[in-house]
Amino acid sequence: MSDITNEIKKRRTFAIISHPDAGKTTLTEKFLLYGGAINQAGSVKGKATAKHAVSDWMEIEKERGISVTSSVLQFNYEGFCINILDTPGHQDFSEDTYRTLMAADSAVMVIDASKGVEAQTRKLFKVCAMRHIPIFTFINKMDREAKDTFELLDDIEKELGIPTCAVNWPIGCGKGFKGVYDRAKKEVELFSDTKKGTSMGEVKKVDINNPEIDWILGTEAKINLEEEIELIDGASAEFDQSLVDKGELSPVFFGSALTNFGVQTFLEHFLQMTTSPLPRMSDHGLIDPMTEKDFSAFVFKIQANMNKAHRDRIAFMRICSGEFEAGMDVYHVQGKKEVRLSQPQQMMASERKMIDKAYGGDIIGVFDPGIFSIGDTLTTSKEKFAYEGIPTFAPEHFARVRQVDTMKRKQFVKGINQIAQEGAIQIFQEYNTGMEEIIVGVVGVLQFDVLKYRLKNEYNVEIILENLPYEHIRWIENEDVDMDHLSGTSDMKKIKDLKGRPLLLFAHEWSIRMTEERNEGLVLSEFGRS
Repeated sequence: MSDITNEIKKRRTFAIISHPDAGKTTLTEKFLLYGGAINQAGSVKGKATAKHAVSDWMEIEKERGISVTSSVLQFNYEGFCINILDTPGHQDFSEDTYRTLMAADSAVMVIDASKGVEAQTRKLFKVCAMRHIPIFTFINKMDREAKDTFELLDDIEKELGIPTCAVNWPIGCGKGFKGVYDRAKKEVELFSDTKKGTSMGEVKKVDINNPEIDWILGTEAKINLEEEIELIDGASAEFDQSLVDKGELSPVFFGSALTNFGVQTFLEHFLQMTTSPLPRMSDHGLIDPMTEKDFSAFVFKIQANMNKAHRDRIAFMRICSGEFEAGMDVYHVQGKKEVRLSQPQQMMASERKMIDKAYGGDIIGVFDPGIFSIGDTLTTSKEKFAYEGIPTFAPEHFARVRQVDTMKRKQFVKGINQIAQEGAIQIFQEYNTGMEEIIVGVVGVLQFDVLKYRLKNEYNVEIILENLPYEHIRWIENEDVDMDHLSGTSDMKKIKDLKGRPLLLFAHEWSIRMTEERNEGLVLSEFGRS
């Protein structure tokens, strides 16, 4: 048992979140570089190096240079086994991003130093706050002109409502970015050129009181740094690990992922400040990986057709306790039967490796013959407990979908159902019709492009999308609602989901309140239950 506990203690599982273009995929690559998982990092844009980023695998991602799906990467570093969940940062990301945060124990928030907190970061932050998970901030792109450092910290505190504690401090920015000052060690870390970030480079550490500092930094930069340190020592929150653990204080680091400045420092501090896998809530109470010896996991993502040659379907699961062994039989709680977990694999983007063993904290993908759904629990425990379900997040964009060739009805229904099961889209029907007319809801507009692209490429079906004016969706909580006699507004539409549950679409937010007022006792909810 102690061997398994030791393996679980080594695990660190975190998600990287950011607004588009803040440099998240680049940061992920640099972690892999330090972990020895890759020899040379390829920037997404790929101008200096023509490689595609390792963590992007879908064709549409390579064409556009963005991350559409969440990928899972694992590497070892200084005795730790690290699982990174790299989420899409594009403004048009999907519900997949929210769900991925459910599988992480902490989050790294990447912020662009020239822009500060942006819209998408706020949405992702909400989900982290809902789960009270620790949030670490990496302020990136210090090698370019940046906002005032105090302003950036103020921005995080105001926009996200979380106090910050700067662990290190940048020395200059843009062409004048020399390195960072470590506040606890009172050391200046200076970075040498890293061949446009493709290699690790050298880091030189010099005590702030060393007389050499004056000519290394230059008198002006040294005086500026001393003034800023004095200010930050007086103004910023003290570092408090217990507040970090509760997600009530965010440690902040500065650097440049593109040139590797500050990445290793961040990684080392982060590993010391995060904990091994945390207990999770189930219908039998908290399940603690340090005491629960039986294997248990939950499915947080399903991906079909990851390999075009094999029309396969992979269920990604987060292991919460115990040890996983290839080919083991486990109890599928929702399916109420034993299943064998076959072809277990860990991902390095599109390169998969088969694995024999995995432990609490790890993320694995197993072959799914079509029996798993998002939120399902698998366990070898006699208790047969189920982990808390993953909420269904409300889509914000809706479109009516029709196929161009009506003879391909079968492929169309199969394809659209498969993509819906992965959770990239949600499908609805008109309240009183069948599958003739399908309404698709997505969290981000890009998912419409992905849907079109995948139906054409994977199922050979062309579709026409007709955008609908609705922006708000509400699930009806009442069991006995009479949909025909529901009194709504002119911009309301009655629909149902695939399980036949009634829902309402609205074009305006005020219509939701009016509908509730006109129908006494009607209870509308923003989150659906999976």
